[in-house]
Amino acid sequence: MRKPHWIAGAAVALALSAPAAAQGFDTAVFAKAKAVQPKVVAWRRDIHEHPELGNNEVRTAALVAAHLEKLGIEVRTGVAKTGVVGVLKGGRPGGVVALRADMDALPVAEQTGVPFASKVKATYNGAEVGVMHACGHDAHVAILMGAAEVLASMKDQIPGTVVFLFQPAEEGPPAGEEGGAPLMIKEGALANPAPSAVFGLHVIPGEPGSLVWRSGPMMAASDGYEIKLKGKQTHGANPSAGIDIASMQAEIVLAFNQIAARQINVTRTPTILTVATVHGGVRGNIIPDDMTLSGTLRTFDPALRKDIIARIEKTVDSIATRYGGKGEVVWNTPNPVTSNDPALTAKMKPTLGRAAQGKIKDDIDFITGAEDFSYYQQKIPGLFYDLGIGFPKGVNHSPFFNVMDEGAMEVGVRAQALTALDYLAGLKR
Repeated sequence: MRKPHWIAGAAVALALSAPAAAQGFDTAVFAKAKAVQPKVVAWRRDIHEHPELGNNEVRTAALVAAHLEKLGIEVRTGVAKTGVVGVLKGGRPGGVVALRADMDALPVAEQTGVPFASKVKATYNGAEVGVMHACGHDAHVAILMGAAEVLASMKDQIPGTVVFLFQPAEEGPPAGEEGGAPLMIKEGALANPAPSAVFGLHVIPGEPGSLVWRSGPMMAASDGYEIKLKGKQTHGANPSAGIDIASMQAEIVLAFNQIAARQINVTRTPTILTVATVHGGVRGNIIPDDMTLSGTLRTFDPALRKDIIARIEKTVDSIATRYGGKGEVVWNTPNPVTSNDPALTAKMKPTLGRAAQGKIKDDIDFITGAEDFSYYQQKIPGLFYDLGIGFPKGVNHSPFFNVMDEGAMEVGVRAQALTALDYLAGLKR
């Protein structure tokens, strides 16, 4: 997940529709999830200790593929660079459903102090960096590996087919490369067989074993941008002889804050416009020719997004022109809004309630982080939900982020398995 994504201390309500006794597949799934839990913990720790950046998840993909093949699941490797797609055909005829986990780590130097902490280093954007599973994707992979084992052991009972999507580069591919969910889709991850629904989860700081989500828009659309400013170099002691590009960029930053706070209706939906980096110059006494700013825009409403993009471009152009310089906004490939299909979400609420034994909340606040699971949801109905794993010292994308309560992953295995089974069983009714 590309930006902070958490619901610290989220209140968790009992699922009103969750029955007191286990239903349908529950007894078998609960027992099998409990049995596979030691493996899930071991997989997660191993993957955590050996993290890999986007489009480079070679070791992780090999681990996943070997596990799926051992279970007798049909496996395709090399999808979207390093992605793995598994196809489990059930013993009974029926529809097709997909379960997704992301595999990539982040360029973060770990500071958790756990025995299995990452010591891996890699090159990212030309610099040597530490690499860490600072967003919980290690847990996502381990949970889906566990769910695959549970479902494979119940193959004869499955009324249809389950597709397992182990996806690279959710945090974004390396510069100049394709990757992530868009490339998975482009290379046929949702074809042959074609699922009619997709489910995914994300671990977050929160009550261990709780499952939380919201119907409709849940996570923001994310538009990354670069602003390329052009001025005229001059001595720092004589700014009037050139173009004061440093002051130009400062005005742009302040104007952006006014766009988000004063030029739009802030009561409509959350809107976040952030300038995260400013690069330019080599000496304190030289005002440079060029400066580059970068950041992100987070929105939930397509019309509002379009309006703000126009305001950003007009603001940059007008300020740069007033200084006598030039400004260009270059937009990166966006992530769409992660929007849970209302009908599918309502249908699966009882299932998630049973998986979490009533510890659910289905009306959480909007999350201004982004998630490329949204690309799957543009193709087929999807439900994305969060799994509480305790309260680590650091939130997602922090060097201190860690799965504090590994027992919560058992709930994740139950949720992934039961959503697939209940969805397929529902298609037969």
